[in-house]
Amino acid sequence: MARTLPRVRRTRSGAFQLRLEPEEREVFSHLIEELRGLLGAEDPVLERLFPPGYADDPELARQYRDLVHSDLTTQRLASLQVVEDTLEAKQLDEEQMGTWLTVVNDLRLVLGTRLDVTEDMAEDGIPDDDPRAPTFAVYGFLTWLEWQVVEVLAQVLPEETG
Repeated sequence: MARTLPRVRRTRSGAFQLRLEPEEREVFSHLIEELRGLLGAEDPVLERLFPPGYADDPELARQYRDLVHSDLTTQRLASLQVVEDTLEAKQLDEEQMGTWLTVVNDLRLVLGTRLDVTEDMAEDGIPDDDPRAPTFAVYGFLTWLEWQVVEVLAQVLPEETG
């Protein structure tokens, strides 16, 4: 996946242009389906998406999970649907772009957890002959895309005064 041209930019009309290559859209489609399936499972990789509310008290952690897990899952599934529905879109509004940011971050967290990414790995990468290299390349692409989305969305934030 080439990283030469920016994939996200703000238009003069205030919309956001999303320029993904066909193979990048295909990867997103696959990742969305994979995450959708994971959200209905008990998989340890999801701990980054659903951290315990109370790390030191298992009973309170269970109560918290019982209280919020279903709503958080529903929100994540709705966000995945928005990204899936706009996967072929050339332009997105600000709310859709914010949803893309959420989903890209979730996908990145899941892949990073699965890869057990460390700070050294994030900076230095991994050897091309490592069996995790293709997944790490997708992780790197998601990191790069997330940075672009944040940068473009930050352009519309009001400047601090005082």
